[in-house]
Amino acid sequence: MTAAQIRAGRDEDAAGFIRLIGECWSEYPGCILDVDGEVPELRALASYFGDAGGALWAAEQDGRVVGMAATRPMNQDDAWEICKVYVAKEARGTGLAHRLLGAAEAHAREAGAVRLVLWTDTRFEAAHRFYEKRGYVRQGSIRILDDMSNSLEFRYVKPLTGLVVEALDAAAAASAERRLSELLVACVEGGASLTWMPPLAPAVAQAYWRRVSSEVALGKAVLLVAWLDGELVGTVQLGLDMPENAPHRAEVSKLLVDPRVWRQGVGRALMRRVEQAARGIGRKLLVLDTRRGSAAEALYRRMGWNEAGTIPGYELGPDRAPCDVAFLWKEVA
Repeated sequence: MTAAQIRAGRDEDAAGFIRLIGECWSEYPGCILDVDGEVPELRALASYFGDAGGALWAAEQDGRVVGMAATRPMNQDDAWEICKVYVAKEARGTGLAHRLLGAAEAHAREAGAVRLVLWTDTRFEAAHRFYEKRGYVRQGSIRILDDMSNSLEFRYVKPLTGLVVEALDAAAAASAERRLSELLVACVEGGASLTWMPPLAPAVAQAYWRRVSSEVALGKAVLLVAWLDGELVGTVQLGLDMPENAPHRAEVSKLLVDPRVWRQGVGRALMRRVEQAARGIGRKLLVLDTRRGSAAEALYRRMGWNEAGTIPGYELGPDRAPCDVAFLWKEVA
């Protein structure tokens, strides 16, 4: 069997596209594909996306369409929509879905897109995991479609170009848990000054981020994440659950930057944004702690943080040796 080849989609692929989508939908009870009644564009899909200013791709293997993806401009906010991403069951796990989505993202980026949007049925849980791995997060309300399948759809988004930092609401935070877990495991392995010792089990990381999502939902924390050219590569938190006599205070914690993009300004951008977030909700005094001699400490000091004191041997380093920890503060009024 030859490897699947990705090429431009054609109107003549209609039968293959319809078969592929029908097979994918049949994996979910209640999903009904009524081509002529609800999606007649499938009869000439390349023309449909071409007329919209977009593009369509097909993955072909041994003369059979085994994958597809498309994108089109949304004509607002320099955003493009990712559409019709499907891969046949026998071709899953081969990287084909990543290749197809990558082609669509690259086309949108070259056309000037700064943000990507997609809609996915709430029943398509495997698709949700795939998009979340690619740095997409949930945003906004669920969309209700008046169709035979009684479809409900999640909206997923991500910035596509440059370095972007945004705050996540509870739904977005929950959808980011898998990617943030990968990031946490990588940072612990890289020796960052964090709560855990390497190696950190993925299940432990996932449990931690579930707690964070709950705190965001309860208004006890602000979660910021950073994307660099479409990849989620950093995060920081602002803890708001302070004592009654300290409503003006917040704690900055868990500054994480993917080791692959160190020294590219991600940490500085996250810290600037967390200070802005604190200022915007009236938290005037920020505190944090960090291992002495760490890259994070150097960053904080360059950004004007002041030392309140150091506790010798406060934590263990990756080699299990005691390390000193500095406690820092900064006014942001």
